[in-house]
Amino acid sequence: MIFERRLLTRDRGAGILEKFWQVPWSFVLLLCGVAAVGYVALLSAGSGNPDTYAQKHALRFGFGVVLMLGIAMVDIRVIARFAWVGYLGGIALLVLVLLHGNIGKGAQRWIDIGPIQLQPSELMKIMLVLALASWFHRASWEKVGNPLFLIPPAIAVLVPVGLILKQPNLGTALITCMVGAAVFWAAGMRWWKFAIGFGAAAIAAPIAYERLHDYQRARITTFLDPESDPLGAGYNIIQSKIALGSGGLWGKGFLQGTQGHLNFLPEKQTDFIFTMIAEEFGLVGALTTLTMLLLVVVFCYLVAFRCRHQFGRLLAIGLGTNFFLYVFVNVAMVTGSIPVGGVPLPLISHGGSAMLTVMVGFGLLLSAYVHRDAEMGPMRE
Repeated sequence: MIFERRLLTRDRGAGILEKFWQVPWSFVLLLCGVAAVGYVALLSAGSGNPDTYAQKHALRFGFGVVLMLGIAMVDIRVIARFAWVGYLGGIALLVLVLLHGNIGKGAQRWIDIGPIQLQPSELMKIMLVLALASWFHRASWEKVGNPLFLIPPAIAVLVPVGLILKQPNLGTALITCMVGAAVFWAAGMRWWKFAIGFGAAAIAAPIAYERLHDYQRARITTFLDPESDPLGAGYNIIQSKIALGSGGLWGKGFLQGTQGHLNFLPEKQTDFIFTMIAEEFGLVGALTTLTMLLLVVVFCYLVAFRCRHQFGRLLAIGLGTNFFLYVFVNVAMVTGSIPVGGVPLPLISHGGSAMLTVMVGFGLLLSAYVHRDAEMGPMRE
């Protein structure tokens, strides 16, 4: 009996070791490269002092890598089995933040869990993708075409979106809704149902605008005409555009960005970190950063193509879309293409919640890749 237990323990250890070597290490190196860009940018944001932002960023990423690899070793079938448990946990955290969350800059979005200040709305996006992938992964084409079958997952999207809007956090709520829509589309939801949804949203837009907070309406007004309030609501985007343009082709050089180091550029370590990169390293540095981030998104969709099971495909598409929206919204925001909102640049901006969320997501993605050939059960009729 003791001998059999030793053999079983040895087999499990060999299985974990085999999974470990199946991890796509080129992707892990790519993530390290993106995080290194963030370290350099945050070192500059801290005026060359690593203790200000950069060191915390490196420690968080290091912890995230360990967490990511640990999640990658978990069997994808176990993850699928507990997907809805994670979803309900995310909902509980959103309720908790409304009841006892910390208030900052007019919003109630954070809760303290020991030494960590967590923003549950970020983690909820990952839990939502898991839950939707679990719901759709064994559904046939005909089943997805049944409107009644779509009611529970639609409610699963609307509940966290409503709770996030209560904080209020319009940007994250919209991203959560779009991530959910991406999973619906990948699962086979018919295009005409999306058309109905978009039409309803367009009709409701004027009503929704009237219910926005004053600062949210000011962001939209400033987006349309930044010069209308250059020292108030339009200040951030005007300074961001000046910094972007002043970088030129090659940039002003490390620690030489005037907009950032003379404190004209607001939130340079978080929302406007891409502007710091563009000012100091120019168009070349900005495009290099965007290329690296784009490669991360491409890998997510490649995992979706490689997975033999629907759960892994939907999970990879949802996580890839979430990461893409992070990047798109942040870059579009600082370039004045969309209204300014509090969305960080993943793996680069300073912030613990976004880093934790992204690395948990990548852990799930790597689990889907390592277990891409796993049998996930028969299709649901």
